[in-house]
Amino acid sequence: MKRLFVVGALLLASSACATKSDAPAPGAAPAPATTAAASPAPAAAPAAAELPPIVHTDYSRDENWLCKPGKANNACDANIDATIIKADGSTSVEKFKADPDAPIDCFYIYPTVSLDPFTESDLIPGPEELSVVKTQFERLGAKCRLYAPMYRQFSLGALRARMSGGGAVPSRGNPGDGTADVDDAWAYYLAHENNGRGVVIVGHSQGSGQITRLIATHIDGKPVQSQLVSAIIMGTAFQIPPGKDVGGSFKSIPVCRTDNQFGCVVTFSSFRDTVPPGERALFGGTRPGTASACTNPAAMTGGVAKSPKAYFSTGTKEWVPGKKIDTPFVMTPGLITTECVSKDGHTYLQVHINDNPGDVRTRDPLTDVVTNGEPDPNWGLHLIDANLGIGDLVDLVGRQSEAYRKVHR
Repeated sequence: MKRLFVVGALLLASSACATKSDAPAPGAAPAPATTAAASPAPAAAPAAAELPPIVHTDYSRDENWLCKPGKANNACDANIDATIIKADGSTSVEKFKADPDAPIDCFYIYPTVSLDPFTESDLIPGPEELSVVKTQFERLGAKCRLYAPMYRQFSLGALRARMSGGGAVPSRGNPGDGTADVDDAWAYYLAHENNGRGVVIVGHSQGSGQITRLIATHIDGKPVQSQLVSAIIMGTAFQIPPGKDVGGSFKSIPVCRTDNQFGCVVTFSSFRDTVPPGERALFGGTRPGTASACTNPAAMTGGVAKSPKAYFSTGTKEWVPGKKIDTPFVMTPGLITTECVSKDGHTYLQVHINDNPGDVRTRDPLTDVVTNGEPDPNWGLHLIDANLGIGDLVDLVGRQSEAYRKVHR
């Protein structure tokens, strides 16, 4: 268990070893009859009269940001170079370089990662917060200036306690603190950093729940909607009316369906083709009168993406027999294919591992949420949603930025 928490501090960045995330720890007790929602609500709170007041966070202080242009010790300045491994085992290194003069911004709310031993995290970055931005967000720095606030989220320990029926973790703060933080960080960013620029809003899981609420409340139908380049909402169940691309979760912001469409939503949750969503899987699930949306960053108009630009964390996996990989990430072109599908009440990004003759690379680059030693169909590939899409998301955001700027000259 100690190793799980130490190695697990690398969290969603680790696609090769035991990791922690929004899901129960691999090998933990299975979830009870209902699976947690993508943005888990806090555990039962004391009566309203007993709750401490919400204390607002000062986002003029750089210490309350993981990523912010000009910030010292910026979490988005980490090494994210990747080794490209071809089917024959040959390799080359792709160096990452951010664009300090990027014409648009990206604003990110991270998923459930905090190891703090309370229901609510603090605002001090730990290895888990520092790691998740490397996997899910920093690569977008090739097209955006990057902003990622710390926020007092519902912690991983609290989620595990609720999911497994184990002992509750001590309560801390007001359940509304995290929402107040996200709203305050966004308000500060708009007032002091944005300067009328276009912005991509990015989230995963609990972060997706927060940005969906933020956009619905403060952006959808408001003047600032004109600055929305796109919303990237991963690892959730974003809702639209059946057969339509607008309505449901947002009133006036459609789902993206073409390569250069902007002002729209990119959303997906990923599952293996061999382990499709279980009956209780909420990611990609539907609700009465609506359907879950799926957009494949590698094939925006639909169909199969034959070589998505996935970036897997190197971890401890042997990617090629006898070969040591020295970069933190790897790419394996042509090893997987992805496609948005609708099956058995779920719409999701289906991931298939290709059986290519002569391919010497690992036969399985994927990381599942594991329960009792088996992939959990209620969680699927939730751990690596962002890994699977990030390279194509970078390209997509670049095209969206160009289209946006042609209209907003």
